[in-house]
Amino acid sequence: MFKRIGPGIIVAAAFIGPGTVTACTLAGAQYGYGLLWAMLLSIIATVVLQEMSARLGIITQKGLADVVRLEIKSPFTRNLIITIILSAIVIGNAAYEGGNIAGGTLGLEAILGTAYTSYYPLGISLFAFVLLFIGNYKILERIFIALVLLMSISFLITSVLTRPDIISVLKGLFVPLPTENNLLMIIALVGTTVVPYNLFLHAALVSEKWKSRADLKLARRDTVLSIVLGGIVSMSVIVAAAAIPNKEIENVIDLAKGLEPLYGSTSRYFMGLGLFAAGITSAITAPLAAAYVAKSCFGWKGGLKNYKFRLVWMIILFLGSAFMYFNIRPIKIIQFAQVANGILLPVIALFLLWAVNRKAIMGKFINTKFQNILGLLIVFLAFVLGMRSIVKVLGLF
Repeated sequence: MFKRIGPGIIVAAAFIGPGTVTACTLAGAQYGYGLLWAMLLSIIATVVLQEMSARLGIITQKGLADVVRLEIKSPFTRNLIITIILSAIVIGNAAYEGGNIAGGTLGLEAILGTAYTSYYPLGISLFAFVLLFIGNYKILERIFIALVLLMSISFLITSVLTRPDIISVLKGLFVPLPTENNLLMIIALVGTTVVPYNLFLHAALVSEKWKSRADLKLARRDTVLSIVLGGIVSMSVIVAAAAIPNKEIENVIDLAKGLEPLYGSTSRYFMGLGLFAAGITSAITAPLAAAYVAKSCFGWKGGLKNYKFRLVWMIILFLGSAFMYFNIRPIKIIQFAQVANGILLPVIALFLLWAVNRKAIMGKFINTKFQNILGLLIVFLAFVLGMRSIVKVLGLF
């Protein structure tokens, strides 16, 4: 079974970072089980888009940015899209990397205490550096399988400890109740799950693992199982947060502390392990994705050990660590990344739809009508939510 697990598990690990865990914590604390349906829709959208990305990667043996660079003939349009991609993903990932390392640090504090807090970010950064420098895809994949299993078990046990009301959970899962009050939280849940850089990362990674079109079935199964597992983990955090009597929860460590009076100190350790695994997996995937995007945009040759490829992820990792150690608050950069991602997701999703419908690129593996309907619906929702998030960031109302 483990030999058949592929890049999907890395994609799942990439979207379940500290930001996702925090968003799910706040969603559960503020709205109970009421926004589980938003997470369910986000997971469906992620499966649809990531399947297209994986299919494109296997059939073309190229990354998504490679296809953008090679297929768009207008120099102005091509350069504009590549600039947006590089801005949103390379600069954005540098900003988010600080949050990933901070999340892993919070997890270690919950497990080991605060006596050695100053060393935790360095340890996480060094661990990520060593794995990325080794440049072996199989080793990365196995490490991610272990970390995702650790994260999944930790959050699932925490949610089970809260003894949720199953009927209320099912109601929250299948009865959508969007309101003006919870709209921004819905945007946050979708935005942390349907991640633009994962579309680039997935297409690049499948070509590292699978070289034959005959492997397409394995890739689809891997995508669905991995992302559904990621969705269950996210839902587990919402369920755990919904059980807290005191709803003044600001982050996942507050959630762990809030569970202690009800379920003992064990919940704190399970939450800490889950957050540590979420932080460290995202601390690896954010630099990796940025390097793959830069490689595709500039057409660099070579694999994980290419010196230009390594230079990009080293810069991202260094900036993330710098944000932690020099108390730099990368709020403006993160706001820029959010605006750029709000523009990028519908644009890239639309281009992905265009690419997987071109027989010149995909041959007989083009989209079905049903896949196109789902894809266009996702693009529309991504555009609406993206515009709302941009308006929020810019403070227009």
